[in-house]
Amino acid sequence: MKILIVCSATNRQIAPFIQEQVDSLKKFGEMVDFFLIRQKGIMGYLQALPKLKTKIRDFKPDIIHAHYGLSGLLANLQRKIPVVTTFHGSDINDPKVLRWSKWAIRLSAHSIFVSQKIIDISNVRKQYTLLPCGIETERFFPMKKMDARQQLGWDTKASYILFAGSQDNTVKNYSLARKAVDLIGKTKLIELKGFNRNEVNLALNATDVALMTSFSEGSPQFIKEAMACNCPIVSTNVGDVKELIDDTNGCYITTFEVNSVVETLQKALNFAAKEGRTNGRSRLEATGMTDKQIATKLIEIYTHCIQNESENQQ
Repeated sequence: MKILIVCSATNRQIAPFIQEQVDSLKKFGEMVDFFLIRQKGIMGYLQALPKLKTKIRDFKPDIIHAHYGLSGLLANLQRKIPVVTTFHGSDINDPKVLRWSKWAIRLSAHSIFVSQKIIDISNVRKQYTLLPCGIETERFFPMKKMDARQQLGWDTKASYILFAGSQDNTVKNYSLARKAVDLIGKTKLIELKGFNRNEVNLALNATDVALMTSFSEGSPQFIKEAMACNCPIVSTNVGDVKELIDDTNGCYITTFEVNSVVETLQKALNFAAKEGRTNGRSRLEATGMTDKQIATKLIEIYTHCIQNESENQQ
């Protein structure tokens, strides 16, 4: 099967979860290529249509998989190749983008949503699947905390909380995390910024608690990566976080009140001090969130869409 991935690369990089999903598809022997959109805004996407048609003519894909609503809209402006569009959250949660995403939903042969919450917002009725992005469990795995700290150069005796992103990203709500950690005291808050993928694995193993205070999310990879490393977690109830962690010991849902964040962080820190790590990895595997499990489901969706397209042409 030949699969063309259509996605944005305005920062000159493909989002890690997209690249890792492609890598997992390749492990199954699928032939995958990219069409990258390098301009921002709806006009930037529309201006990419001639180049996309050229790419389709040259690569001759069996299926197109677009990531995010605007990419899905662009991919569907050609009608020769069926399009599967994955909606990741920001393309549904943002009302300005949602109107374009709804067109992509209508036009796509199949829509994929990474959480039930964004399915509810989009009000989709047919030809869709709830399917979060998987985690590359060979890349994210448990290791000894002190070994991870030594590799990163972290203090082996200090208490650390790893924040789910950069303080510059307003959606991540860094100010709430900062206030809570300051109230706890004697704990270092580390931004997940400037780390390569291997260093993210080290950081999740080196930290005492992974913290996410986001205002909104789809199906956050940060939470799944933390689970793959058996890291204790505190998160606001956004996206599918509650469903992901469920009743996993050492993982807690908090509110947007600073006192609630302090209380749940203290519980997670106490758990880390007493129990060490969680059983999040087992939970992740049991719920089908590994990269191989997700790739298998994607291939089934692609095959179904290609078969339907073939039948419609007969």
